Amino acid sequence: MSSTDSSTAAVTAVTAPKQGKAVVRTVWTLRIVLALFFALASALPKLLAIPAATTVFDAIGVGHWFMYVTGLVELAGAVGLLLPRLAGPAATALIVFLVFAFVTQLTAMHGENAGTPFLFMVPLAVIAWNRRAETAELLRRRR
Repeated sequence: MSSTDSSTAAVTAVTAPKQGKAVVRTVWTLRIVLALFFALASALPKLLAIPAATTVFDAIGVGHWFMYVTGLVELAGAVGLLLPRLAGPAATALIVFLVFAFVTQLTAMHGENAGTPFLFMVPLAVIAWNRRAETAELLRRRR
């Protein structure tokens, strides 16, 4: 076995750390609750063009097409949170999405509710950290 083969074997041998039942249950609960929030409370009003959602996007000044794209991104993130292999990347993508939401709220909405995205970033970061081994494995497969 060459040194390249042994280093590759060492990299692929990395597995997720053993977790207690309480941690597994807590992370699953976070994933379900956040998926429900992103799908039902956030994406659905945008995809159905509920007046409260259209008013916000009118105030931002980007048009309704962007509202639908935003709703689809949130719905995709919600589905990803429920799929074990995609939970880590979905949580990470939703964190990035929420950073953009924070910037938008600061600039276009004059800071109104600007802190709200951070309330969701913390549990998403817990999920992303917990699923980091699966995320790393997905990235290795892409090479």
